[in-house]
Amino acid sequence: MHPGAVTPEPATGDAHVVVACPPGLDVRRTLLRLRRGTGDPTWAWQPDGVWHATRRGDDVATLRLQPVTGGVRADAWGPGAAGVLADAPGLLGLHDDVSGFAAHLHPVVARAHRTHAGIRLARGGDVWPAVVTAVLEQRVVGVDAKASWRRLVARHGTRAPGPAPTALRVAPPARVWAALPVWEWRGAGVDAQRSDTVRRAAAVAHAFRADLTSTELARRLQTVPGIGPWTAAEVTSRALGDPDAVQVGDAHLPHLVGWALTGRRADDAGMLELLAPWQGHRQRVLVLLETAHRGQLPAYGPRGRRALPMR
Repeated sequence: MHPGAVTPEPATGDAHVVVACPPGLDVRRTLLRLRRGTGDPTWAWQPDGVWHATRRGDDVATLRLQPVTGGVRADAWGPGAAGVLADAPGLLGLHDDVSGFAAHLHPVVARAHRTHAGIRLARGGDVWPAVVTAVLEQRVVGVDAKASWRRLVARHGTRAPGPAPTALRVAPPARVWAALPVWEWRGAGVDAQRSDTVRRAAAVAHAFRADLTSTELARRLQTVPGIGPWTAAEVTSRALGDPDAVQVGDAHLPHLVGWALTGRRADDAGMLELLAPWQGHRQRVLVLLETAHRGQLPAYGPRGRRALPMR
């Protein structure tokens, strides 16, 4: 399950790899977990494939993923092309190790695993955008956070290189987020607490690297005032494909886990107790339950509203 050699395209200077994929891989649902709403300017679902604008270090790149016989063809443009092509297997979830996952311990989890066996935990690879989107999603309804991300990236991002869809944008680097004036944040509906957290994180963004372990990245993130366990888990689950991340402090997940596994509401402590048998794969269980029970959760409160980050 490794990409082939990078093949130059003489006419355009593009490059591509073909990533061998196992039968049944659900590319769409694996990638959708990384997109922040249907209007996310860094992603585009088109008839000719899935497009993604991203960075590798200071280099911007556009990636296009197209199903082909036996796998997925990945084409890339821009100075960061080699980096995103090298990371394509992780983005497709091919580094996600399901060994040791005991889905059979609960019939609901076992059924969700059978039904959605093609979903893998994607490794986004670019940590900084995951930090920004996670902070934007603190304490607000999810649709509002996604609208803020959409506006800020559309206004301050970089047009994606290559023959990408016109609206596709590469999210700004940390230095741009750090310099955004207050009226840009307020115009995007972002309050002072969240914008200040992004700026503090931007000052040490160089420390948030994709080659770190999930434990170390979470530790570094939580040295930033305003970033707690919930935000750190959001980042490690998206950027690193952390199979054990648990978003403690979420207003929705404990009720989902409690309702799906016991038919009753749960708090954070109850959620952690219920997830304990799957230590090492708790994020996997959360993803399966969210996918299997989407739209079925009883109305316990506004979905997507987050608790204050725990310090």
